[in-house]
Amino acid sequence: MLLRQDRGLLALDIALDIAFHAGRGGEVTGAAEIAERLGAARRGIEPLLQSLVRAGLLDSVRGPRGGYRMARAPRDIPLTEIITAVREEEPATEPPGKLARLVTAPLWQELETATAQRLGALSLEDLLKRAAAAGMRRPVTEPLHFVI
Repeated sequence: MLLRQDRGLLALDIALDIAFHAGRGGEVTGAAEIAERLGAARRGIEPLLQSLVRAGLLDSVRGPRGGYRMARAPRDIPLTEIITAVREEEPATEPPGKLARLVTAPLWQELETATAQRLGALSLEDLLKRAAAAGMRRPVTEPLHFVI
C-alpha cells in the first residue's frame, strides 16, 4: 500500500540522495555515505539498494571506489517506479467489520489510487528541483593532489 509504505518512502529518500550526490555520470556514492546522510542503518538500506539495482533504477559499481549511481536520467524515473521496486506484497486481508469493509477500506483504496496518480505525475527530477528551490546545493569535492 502506497500510503503505508515506509520502505517506499525510504527508497525515495535513497534515490533522491544518490541523484543529488552522485548523479548519472561517473561519480558514485557508497552505501555507508548514503546511510549516514539519511540517518539510517546501512544494513537497513542495503536490501532497498539491491531492489533498486534489480529494477534498473540504479547502477552498482564494485571495487574500492564503488558505490551507486543513477542508471537513468532523473527525469525518466517516475516516483511510482521507485516505490514499486521495493514494495513488498502484503497478503490481502478482509477488513474486520462491515463498516470497515463498506466504508474505510474503499476510502483507503481511493487515497491509495490518488497517491499513486500523484506520484506517477512526479519524477525524481521534480524532487531535485524541490531540493534546489529549498536552497540545497550539491557538495563540490576537490580532486586529490599528491605532491611530494
